[in-house]
Amino acid sequence: MAQSDETSITVYQAYRPAIADYAVAHQQFGGEFSYSRMSWIKPNFLWMMYRCGWASKEGQERVLAIRLPRRFFDELLQLAVASSYDRGQFSLREQWQAALAQSDVRLQWDPDHDPSGKPVPRRALQLGLRGDVLRRFGSTELISIRDITPFVIEQRANAHGHFETLLTPVETVYRANAVAARAAGITSEGL
Repeated sequence: MAQSDETSITVYQAYRPAIADYAVAHQQFGGEFSYSRMSWIKPNFLWMMYRCGWASKEGQERVLAIRLPRRFFDELLQLAVASSYDRGQFSLREQWQAALAQSDVRLQWDPDHDPSGKPVPRRALQLGLRGDVLRRFGSTELISIRDITPFVIEQRANAHGHFETLLTPVETVYRANAVAARAAGITSEGL
């Protein structure tokens, strides 16, 4: 599930204020943002809310909505190596370990969650970025960076039993291009 159109997709990240302030002001990542570690992006809003506790966890008090070109996101899927061994992709565990060590993109499927944090029977994708791919993500491949923290905080109370008043971004099944979908192990149902 993702908020996307024909040309772009929105992914989410949560940061401490200094990183978020810099990113929004400069429309790229820098300042205290570290390009030397893996950074995880999440195309599913509720999965991000689960991870950051609706912007209540330390170091994740600010939530950013980051718009990327769809072609770049599909490229990330194409470059991704799953964080768990998959015999369908690699016949030998050693091949997978070598690919994982070399790849700048890590793909991980996790249980998705409802607004209150309870698991639901579908999976949510997150992508870990590092190296040159992370540098491209943080600078040249961005369409926009918006701070959606006020919206997240406003909706936090509604996420715990008041679902009829809860507002979330409209998300639909994301259909990656065929090459990216095959490389990432995404079924015809999309992500």
